[in-house]
Amino acid sequence: MAELQTDELSLAEVVEFTSGLIRIDTTNRGGGDCRERPAAEYAAERLAGAGLEPLLLERTPGRTNVVARIEGTDPSADALLVHGHLDVVPAEAADWRVHPFSGEVRDGVVWGRGAVDMKNMDAMILAVVRAWARQGVRPRRDIVLAFTADEEASAEDGSGFLADTHPELFEGCTEGISESGAFTFHDGTGRQIYPIAAGERGTGWLRLTARGRAGHGSKVNKENAVTRLAAAVTRIGEHEWPLRLTPTVRAALTELAALYGIDADFGDVDRLLEKLGPAAKLVEATVRNSANPTMLEAGYKLNVIPGEAVAHVDGRCLAGTEDEFRATLDRLTGPDVDWEYVHREVALEAPVDSPTFAAMRAAVEEFAPEGHVVPYCMSGGTDAKQFSRLGITGYGFSPLKLPADLDYQALFHGVDERVPVEALHFGVRVLDRFLRTV
Repeated sequence: MAELQTDELSLAEVVEFTSGLIRIDTTNRGGGDCRERPAAEYAAERLAGAGLEPLLLERTPGRTNVVARIEGTDPSADALLVHGHLDVVPAEAADWRVHPFSGEVRDGVVWGRGAVDMKNMDAMILAVVRAWARQGVRPRRDIVLAFTADEEASAEDGSGFLADTHPELFEGCTEGISESGAFTFHDGTGRQIYPIAAGERGTGWLRLTARGRAGHGSKVNKENAVTRLAAAVTRIGEHEWPLRLTPTVRAALTELAALYGIDADFGDVDRLLEKLGPAAKLVEATVRNSANPTMLEAGYKLNVIPGEAVAHVDGRCLAGTEDEFRATLDRLTGPDVDWEYVHREVALEAPVDSPTFAAMRAAVEEFAPEGHVVPYCMSGGTDAKQFSRLGITGYGFSPLKLPADLDYQALFHGVDERVPVEALHFGVRVLDRFLRTV
């Protein structure tokens, strides 16, 4: 295999591709309101320019996915999936300092929706693959590249469609990497932590329906659907979920405790989190299940009591707690409110003692020797959930070296999303190093 040498053109291209993809508005408003095809064609053209044969695949017209395979030198080796989504969440231009779909590069920073979630990683993948084509590099393992639609909604037109309808494209893949890992977390004391995701909480998006007796707003009504729904929503919102530690979260707490020179006391996790200070942000959302009410729908006129009221709840559960989650929702909703899943996906766990995790750790440490790599569990989810149906173990690994004044996690779905050019350069170097050596 060729010597590790990310060329200068790849550093320029990662910036160009990040900006170019941002300028393609792939806003996913849910309910099928999105069109990823222009971004898919953009990616496919650049893959073809690297000598690959990308496939464009759709379940729904305009909701396009791209898949390509790089053949490795060892046919007996398991394949690796490298994937990123092309859609983004909505952005209100009036709230931003720079137009969210300008892709403007200003003062060494690329601005726009998707700069961190996750057109930056899409651009890194394209830049690395094209650099390999110029250098004649072939990896040991087959690498399957997937650029997906619909991750910001149900993934039915994206990774779910690919996993269910085109599993043959992922033949041999046992592991995969994607978003939300290997970024710089500054703890405020000078330490730089690089969390790599080795787990995800499960997704349980819920619809609650309360039914009652419709009637005049001036009359006594003991069967008011709005009242019943409000009581259930309040119980859910105020519920204190019990501690439940998965192997990934235990590993995260163990390594963080060692980093700070404190005892990893699992008998008092809340106290342990206090001792970790700002670094607790990496794990505090994943030591419990959660259920947050997010939407309410009821009524059509002020003086009419409706016969039905509806709420939506964003539920998340840790691996192994699905039965407990359902039983808790049954109890909290009570006899007068029904609930159902409107979208449901599994929780994930990946081994932190695998050769692949070790290779990710080594790649980060080579280019950030001052950093401390730790495993962590994502509070949300990614396309790794759908690809897990194919037996693919997923990790979050989209490397970025970030300055202390840039809150990476706040930029996800936030205003003024942006990424430094130097962070993209770091990401290309680390991703190149990992993919060459894994």
